[in-house]
Amino acid sequence: MTVPAPDLRILVCGTADRGDDGAALAAISHVLPELPEALRGRIEIRRCPQLDVTDLLDIGVGESAVVVDTVVGIEPGTVITMSLDDLARRPAGIAPRSSHALSVDDALLIAEVVRGTLPAGTFVGIGGRWFGYGERFSRSVKGSLPAFADAIRRSIEELLAVPR
Repeated sequence: MTVPAPDLRILVCGTADRGDDGAALAAISHVLPELPEALRGRIEIRRCPQLDVTDLLDIGVGESAVVVDTVVGIEPGTVITMSLDDLARRPAGIAPRSSHALSVDDALLIAEVVRGTLPAGTFVGIGGRWFGYGERFSRSVKGSLPAFADAIRRSIEELLAVPR
């Protein structure tokens, strides 16, 4: 039996041992159990401690993506949502935390050149304050985790609104 390709890939960025950098992991762990089974069956989750071009190139034709990460350059605890296209051409100062070797806009633009187009999708981020070693979140991120999870859920539901 062959498993059908997913309609949506969720790229969960960050690491749990670096303070606010683990916010995406915490939020997605609350979102997935609450999704209807019909939606969960159309999703593939990928952990990517550091978002890489290959993560984006691996998204199939007709498949969408949600990239979830902690952001620097915005007020800690603030939740933002934007298209991947807008993120590739983002305003200066907003930087997803998991982009270390290559900036996320560069990774997206390289993927666009190689693929011929960016994958359809959304970026959902939360502003972080503290990225030191340890699993504890800053107060601003901890208080905004429910809003972050809600934004992720809405993005999933919007991208999967069109039936197969």
